[in-house]
Amino acid sequence: MAEKQNTKLIAQNKKARHEYFIIETYEAGIELFGTEVKSVRAGKVNLTDSYASVDNGEIWVKSMNISPYEQGNIFNRDPLRNKRLLLHKNEILKIASAVQQQGYSLVPLSVYLKGSLVKVSLAVVKGKKLYDKRADIAARDAKRSADRAMKNRNNY
Repeated sequence: MAEKQNTKLIAQNKKARHEYFIIETYEAGIELFGTEVKSVRAGKVNLTDSYASVDNGEIWVKSMNISPYEQGNIFNRDPLRNKRLLLHKNEILKIASAVQQQGYSLVPLSVYLKGSLVKVSLAVVKGKKLYDKRADIAARDAKRSADRAMKNRNNY
């Protein structure tokens, strides 16, 4: 019987959930160096404005900022360097065919620790129009006011 692996969320791309419809998600490993792993464990990751692309049969995350490790001195890498994601070949082919469609992109949603491994939640997304964002905001406000009314009703 396999043990349940505990996960710890390190960073989340909240802007992506607001800006895009999430079509499909994947879990990928990420190729990092020693000091980068220590920075990730310390929570020094920023996913804002990061994206992923398929190049020569490999998937790369770009603009993902992993701050330099403070005690890393000469071993630190460039914080914004492109980082390779580790996926099975059939998953890469499936993602590549989905991204080639008009209007679809590849965006990292979160970085987390799964056991001792650093993982990235990757999503194939389609951009939202302004009216879609307004509809989401209106639905969220309606739910919030209904919850508030139910809470106040129980107080009397």
